[in-house]
Amino acid sequence: MGDRIKRWLTATGIVTGVSAAVGSAVGLLATNRLMYMKKKEDDVILQREISAKRFDEGWYNAVNKSERWVDSPNGYRLKAVLLEPLDTNHYVVISHGVTENKINSVKYARMFERLGFNSVIYDHRRHGDSEGRTTSFGHYEKTDLGAVIDELRNYAGEHAIIGVHGESMGAATSLLYAGSVGDEADFYIADCPFSDFTEQVLHILRRSTPLRTGFAIRLANVFLKVRDGYTLDLVSPRQSVVDIQRPVLFIHSLEDDFILPEMTKELYELKPEPKSIRLFDKGGHAQSYNENTEDYEQTVSSFLEEYGLLPSDAGDRPGIA
Repeated sequence: MGDRIKRWLTATGIVTGVSAAVGSAVGLLATNRLMYMKKKEDDVILQREISAKRFDEGWYNAVNKSERWVDSPNGYRLKAVLLEPLDTNHYVVISHGVTENKINSVKYARMFERLGFNSVIYDHRRHGDSEGRTTSFGHYEKTDLGAVIDELRNYAGEHAIIGVHGESMGAATSLLYAGSVGDEADFYIADCPFSDFTEQVLHILRRSTPLRTGFAIRLANVFLKVRDGYTLDLVSPRQSVVDIQRPVLFIHSLEDDFILPEMTKELYELKPEPKSIRLFDKGGHAQSYNENTEDYEQTVSSFLEEYGLLPSDAGDRPGIA
């Protein structure tokens, strides 16, 4: 009998050890996919934007601009560029998506220039020239954005009009900032945000890994808490959007299968007035502007005009109907 018990205990120990090892492997795989998501090379982004004629090197080299380092409350520095082609106190902070960098934001800076705004483009933590070890999909990025907005407010003055334009993760970051950190901007434009990161992560895992169940999410939460200090449920724009008082324009493309347009529809329904929404028929993920450039700009112009946020001479500028 004693030998049988010993064999049972040994077998149980082996199974437990194997299960723990498998769980650890799954947890590490899931969190590595999130924390260290593969970024696009900076030069690839630059060449893509130049080839698509969305980045004008001549304009960028000649425009009045200043590069700045912004100290994050999370303990690293963010690289920002203040672009001031105009004599105005209207500014917009442009927040790019995961795997991109500030060069992807220049196309929006040019659009806002036509609308009468100067802009700030910056790199999220771990992206472009910014410091930071991991990507947190909005958890730490929301306070980074707050630091950029505070820096701009100190520069531009209390009477300046300051907006935020975010794309994908940058859009979710904007909503998380506005609803839980500080609603200090005058307006927000959220282009293809996710409404809940837990649901989005499960969608990503199902698309790109063999991890297809809620078990992976539970493991990811345990490992994320230990490795990066937060859990997925803390990254939920659907919880923060209900507290945003400033105007928000929600944008999404119906063809987007990476972040589903239903998430933007949900956020729009949850957000109290004032708010607007535009769903484009054409365009994949984060492609609404690229595929619908004129309509996109007119949508933004109409939104800003509706809430009295356009500069007084904006209607005289080229590109605005």
